[in-house]
Formats: sequence, C-alpha cells, structure tokens
Amino acid sequence: MIAAVDTLLKDIRNKRIAPVYLVHGDEPYYIDRIAEELEKVAVPVAERGFNQFVLFGKDTDVGAVLNYARRYPFMAERQLVLVKEAQQMAGIGDKSAQTLLEDYALNPLASTILMLCYTKEDGKPGLDERKSWVKAFGTKGKLLGVKKLYDNKVPDWIGEYCREQGTKVSPKACQLLADHIGNDLKRLASEIDKILINLHVGEEISAATVERLVGISKEYNVFELQKALVQRDVVKANRIVDYFARNPKDNPLVVILAQLFGYFSKVVLVQASPDQSEKGLASVLGVNPFFVKDYLSAARTFPLAKVADIIHAIRRADAQSKGIDAPTLTEGDILRELVFTVLH
Repeated sequence: MIAAVDTLLKDIRNKRIAPVYLVHGDEPYYIDRIAEELEKVAVPVAERGFNQFVLFGKDTDVGAVLNYARRYPFMAERQLVLVKEAQQMAGIGDKSAQTLLEDYALNPLASTILMLCYTKEDGKPGLDERKSWVKAFGTKGKLLGVKKLYDNKVPDWIGEYCREQGTKVSPKACQLLADHIGNDLKRLASEIDKILINLHVGEEISAATVERLVGISKEYNVFELQKALVQRDVVKANRIVDYFARNPKDNPLVVILAQLFGYFSKVVLVQASPDQSEKGLASVLGVNPFFVKDYLSAARTFPLAKVADIIHAIRRADAQSKGIDAPTLTEGDILRELVFTVLH
C-alpha cells in the first residue's frame, strides 16, 4: 500500500496527472497527503482563485460536484475540483448518483481534475471496489485504497518518515513513539515534526529526545513497566502502576493492555521459534534486531506455561476494563491485579 501511495505522489509531483482520482480507506493521513500534493501542483497559484474548488461532502451533493467538474476553466489550461470527506455527499449512496459518477469518470473533461477523498467512517462499511462506479475511476484515472497500518509496522513507518526528513532516529525512539501514540499517522507526523523543530543540526532522535519533547515520562512508561516485569522488580513495577493510576488520561488502560499483550505474544513466538538467532527472531517477530535481546530475556524469565497464564490474565483484565465480572474495579485496581499475577 505504501509503495502505491509513493508511486502516486511521485506521479503527481512530476505532473503526470490523471483526470479523475478516487482515494478511499480508513487512513486519513495518506488521503490528505495525496490531496495536498495535488493542490500544490494541479493549478498554478495565480490561477487558483477561479480554477481551484475545494468542497466538503457535508456541504454538497453529487450533482453539484459534477456541475463544477463539467465547467471549463477560466482563462487557464485546467481546473481542480477536490471533494474532501466525499462519503458525506448527499446522494452518494444512491444508485442514480453513482451512475452519474460512473458516466463522468468514464468520460471526464480533459481540462478538469476531479478528486474524491472518501474516508471510511467508524462503524460503517468502506467503499466497495467491486462496484462499477468505483472501478470506473480506475479505468480513466486513479483508484487507490489506503488502510491503517498494523501496529507492528508503525516503528518502521516512523523510521522512514524521519529518513524522508533527513534525520536519523534510534530504534528505541521509534518504538517509544509507536507505543505512546499508536498507529495514528497524523498525530505521529505532527509529534515528529515538533521534535525536528527542536533538534540541533545533525542530532539523532533518541529515546531521551522523545521523552523530553513528546512528554513521555522517562521512568513511568510501558517500556519501563515491561523491563520491571522481566527483571521481577516488584517495587519499580508497582511504582509505575501507581503513576499510571494517578494519571489515567495520559495512560489509558486499554493502551497499556494492548502493548503488554503484544509484548508477551512476541515472547511466545520467541519460545516457539526453532531459529534462535537474533536475525531469525527479528524476522519472526517483525521487530528491529535491536529489541531481540529484550524478548530473549523475557523468554528466559518466564516459562511458556507462565507466559500463557500472563496472556490469559491480560485478556481477563481487558474484559474487566469493559465492566465484565468486575464492575466496581478502577483501572488502577485492574492493572495492579494483573502485575501481581505476572510477578507471582
């Protein structure tokens, strides 16, 4: 998917521009990035006042969009009609409107660039690329679906984003950002940009840099909790849990549980892997080789049966956080009980 996005962005930068675009999916970062790139190059700055139209789905309908698309540019070579949040356009779900879109996509006006940005909304089905009106955009133009990254791909994305900005970043910094922010690429890009503004020339983004500039506590984060659990440091683990309990908004239990589940799931993979080399395990785990020693250490500390118990306890804690079997327990109580199970 990322390769397809990069190819499309490269084509746009090189002014190999199609007459119609339909970019859809549940990753708004890439949808917005493609739209922004098209806005930069499609119409010269001096001509945008009369030949660039940025519409929002909730404020328009299919008929109005196509009326814009069928008009001719004013004293210019071409015009851009960009529809953001196209899924909210009135009539977009109607067969008649979809037929109109299909007819236009198959016979677009050469002097118009029409782009629909269709973002999948939570709880609603995404765009079906099997539908004829959707496929029509790919016939004469560009059709691209973009999906949210899997959590295990986020550290690599962070590393690549930093490299694109001409900055080195340590593996631990990548993982710290991924664990703290998750797969929200917009927020990740924003936080990295904030870090870059405060970096010295030639300085690498380290874990300490992330802790200082993103507001992650050096002592109280999931990295340190995992380390305390593996080292069986009861005092430190409970000190971190107390900190999380006092600051639940900054340390939501659902995020902590997801990270612990991912961590111990990887420990199982280490224990089950016939290839115990760092290179082989890095491939199996889908992590930077830098982190393999941490997982090996955990695999030595906790036997397979104990890890299975820990994963079961994390699942139980997740259920409790949703009010199942423990309606009166606080997030701090649930986490304390989980840490006790891990350490004893």
